[in-house]
Amino acid sequence: MYQAPRGTADILPVEQPYWRYVERAIEEITRRYGYRRIDTPVFEETGLFRRSAGDYTDIVQKEMYTFEDRGGVSLTLKPEGTPAVCRAYLEHGMHNLPPPVKLYYISPIFRYDRPQAGRYRQHHQFGAEAIGSADPALDAEVIDMAWQFYRLLGLSGLTLELNSIGCKTCRPGYLAALKDYYCAHVARLCADCKARFEKNPLRLLDCKEPSCQEIADNAPRGLEHLCPDCSAHFAALQKYLAVLGIPATLNHRLVRGLDYYTRTVFEFQPSFEGRQSTIGGGGRYDDLIVELGGRPTPACGFATGIERIIINLKRQGLELPPPPAPAVFIAFIGEAAKEAAVRLAGELRREGIPAALGFGERSLKGRMREADASGARYAVIIGDEELAGGTVTLRDMRSATQEKVPAAALIPRLRRDIPA
Repeated sequence: MYQAPRGTADILPVEQPYWRYVERAIEEITRRYGYRRIDTPVFEETGLFRRSAGDYTDIVQKEMYTFEDRGGVSLTLKPEGTPAVCRAYLEHGMHNLPPPVKLYYISPIFRYDRPQAGRYRQHHQFGAEAIGSADPALDAEVIDMAWQFYRLLGLSGLTLELNSIGCKTCRPGYLAALKDYYCAHVARLCADCKARFEKNPLRLLDCKEPSCQEIADNAPRGLEHLCPDCSAHFAALQKYLAVLGIPATLNHRLVRGLDYYTRTVFEFQPSFEGRQSTIGGGGRYDDLIVELGGRPTPACGFATGIERIIINLKRQGLELPPPPAPAVFIAFIGEAAKEAAVRLAGELRREGIPAALGFGERSLKGRMREADASGARYAVIIGDEELAGGTVTLRDMRSATQEKVPAAALIPRLRRDIPA
């Protein structure tokens, strides 16, 4: 038998209420903060992600699903959302709109990685991008939007971790200090970090291997190497977060996994411990639009994994109401009654009344078991007696009482008794 590919998951009907709950919260929070939805293709030209993420990031080196189409073009399934949004921003002239341009997306994301709780090879993200302003108040607003989104969902116990990784002016000096420090520890590094030491030293701070974490804990701190502009930007951001009442924990090892980040980086961590516990994160990317061929355009954004949100909602015991049951179950006895039942079901649905119809041949007792299992508020019974008299039997499934109702009066009666 075929099974879903490793690292993917079917979203079954029993899980759908959680997804609809999260999607309603996304619609509400983006309305409050003035973001408009954008949907980009599920695949893009491979060069877009190589140019944005960086050739020596784990995403590009290990995790992208890349293939060549029949025209010989190298394409990649979207491993993250920001580059595609920035590509669309440039391609469709959104740089001519008043800044900041605020966009959000809900998208499947593809990464070839070891499947783990809430992070599959195909998973889903809600992301938001604010493009066109360097103001640290925008960073604070983006963080506040994410913070309020989690609160709207009912998630508690989250910690905001915050750092600044500087800009093109001050980062080279910090990277040199990092390499000087790590020179004495190269032999103790894991294989990945030995490669990072040569090609992407900032990522040394982000390694999850215990032997490397101990070394990273004592590494030089980026905040001590910021240029005056980056230092002032970070101080202002912390001031605005305090104004908004959002507590932040400084984490000098927080760098995120993409090369395009500048200055602000942040993550939201749930209260439970785990190797990959981050529920969402983001930061500022002031140089990305230029890298993609546009003019200098500062920007800030965040993304959060929907599967991880749902895991945390379940851990916190969130119980959602079951899907609504049909208002009416139509039980029929005999072929002539079946035709009338099919007609009635169509009429009810056209009137906006959810209706379920029994199928196959069963006794009245069997039909009523079906009606009870469906959770319907009412059962409508049609048999030879009802057909002869131009009536139906309307049974209240809660009180277990029933009455004969003229067939022509049934829909007005149900409209009166069933809330819209």
